[in-house]
Amino acid sequence: MVARQGKLTAPHIFIVTIFRESGHTGVHTHFRQVRDYLRRYSTEEIPLITPFSWNRPLTYIAFPPRLMLKHISPPAGVLWYRHWHELFLYRALRRELGKVDECVVYAQGPLEARAALRARHAPQQRVVLAVHFRSSQADEHAEPGREIKSGGAVYRAIQRPERQTILQVDGLVYVSAWARDSLLAWLPEAANVPSAVIGNAVEAPSIVKYPEKLADIVTVGRLDAAKNHRFLLEVLAAAKETGWNLTLDIYGDGPLRNELTRQICSLGLTGQVRLQGFRSDVRQILPAYRAYVHASYAETSSLAIIEAMAAGLPIVAAGIGPVPELCDDGVEARFWSLDDPVRAATVLLDFLNSESELEKAAVAAHQRFHREFEIGRVGARLRSFLLERATTIS
Repeated sequence: MVARQGKLTAPHIFIVTIFRESGHTGVHTHFRQVRDYLRRYSTEEIPLITPFSWNRPLTYIAFPPRLMLKHISPPAGVLWYRHWHELFLYRALRRELGKVDECVVYAQGPLEARAALRARHAPQQRVVLAVHFRSSQADEHAEPGREIKSGGAVYRAIQRPERQTILQVDGLVYVSAWARDSLLAWLPEAANVPSAVIGNAVEAPSIVKYPEKLADIVTVGRLDAAKNHRFLLEVLAAAKETGWNLTLDIYGDGPLRNELTRQICSLGLTGQVRLQGFRSDVRQILPAYRAYVHASYAETSSLAIIEAMAAGLPIVAAGIGPVPELCDDGVEARFWSLDDPVRAATVLLDFLNSESELEKAAVAAHQRFHREFEIGRVGARLRSFLLERATTIS
């Protein structure tokens, strides 16, 4: 490795994803933030390699059949998507890795890592896998309402190569300790792979003070079952029963939009809850709310909570999964149970009705963001780990 004036000249770092370059998932936010940070320390561009990096015109032939298949046979749609996206990614990587000797491939998932392992030309081309997934991507495809059956043939067909890939990579980056523990519970042998827990992070936003609040509370996330927006509506309905008409803005789009619209009407929450759709500037809007509410029960980390803390918002969330790693009950947050919307409404109302507690939590959230989740701090740890793997001889 050669350094000049703090800039990295070797090895090359490639960021690899199965997704399109543009998108609004937590994984997209992760690799965009990481890429921007790494660019500050490199004399070379930090390439982002996707399946669309190789023979893009051919993707219009290979990829669309999945849209038809997912209606006829969802499991077949999953297999089609995974096969063709990995193949195109492999082709793109094979070409790009042939241009360098020493490099680190920062893969954003098991498919990406497997494509990189197959495509690399020499052991000096290291592969580091980011663990954004919960134990196995098979479990994510098997969530209620999703495409495959847990434990079924397609489920096993996804898990088998994942196991091999995870044990072959040169390093693992867990985005939370919970993600690490979840993976090791399924695959204990992964403890032998060099690893680090390095959480998600974002750039510190410019805080804008709004003279008036847009609503009492806000949440951001795709409108799907795992984000559990239905619970938030039940909480507001329970609060209304006690005489409190709280207002909620929900940012994000997804398959449950129509169902949530119907639930808003059936619970008598029309005018209190607004489905705002996707907005690219949502981070700038967050300070216009009193608190951030979170009801998701299935994620390895939460960039939404991190971004809310960056905006100086107190948090109300369930103390499950990775959430306790991000905020503490009684400090930056108040924890509620996702099993009891009536009790959750009490927790929320008690919090919102104490301006002093809200203010203390808001200050604590903002301070903790800068201590632990600002990209300048987290990015330095990730860069160090990636370069350490590049120079370590197994």
